[in-house]
Amino acid sequence: MITSEMIIGAITFFVAIASFFITPRDVKWFGQLSRPQWLVFEPIIPLIWTVIFICGAASANIVWQKNPGSIITWLLMGLYLLVEIITVAYIPLMLRFRSLKAGEIIGLTGLITAIVLAICVLPISRLAAILLIPYLVWSPVGAYTTEELRQLNPEDA
Repeated sequence: MITSEMIIGAITFFVAIASFFITPRDVKWFGQLSRPQWLVFEPIIPLIWTVIFICGAASANIVWQKNPGSIITWLLMGLYLLVEIITVAYIPLMLRFRSLKAGEIIGLTGLITAIVLAICVLPISRLAAILLIPYLVWSPVGAYTTEELRQLNPEDA
């Protein structure tokens, strides 16, 4: 039997791996940017995002379990999906356009959408809303880091 956990997990996984469709030329551009000296945690950023996506999928599953199949639940599932798509689009769009500003805009859009999602989820499940906190905490770190990259690399802003 296919469960909601399996479906939500599979959707989360397949949307997340979509970010790997980046050309090496684009990655090379990003690799050549100057970075702030305090950015020592860059190698673990994929792990951080993996944990955030797992928390988001768990949150979505809790919301689904509260009222499976209702129109409100389906709309919230769409909002969860939108947050993930925006998040996954951050790197490919920034690299494709070679624009840190594009990355910053998409990152802030994801943060605003996640705030709306958390507010909508809170009355349904406090735990589901708590599971969105890692996203809500980490997103501003990413936006700040992108802004610092823009300051260090004005020609690539």
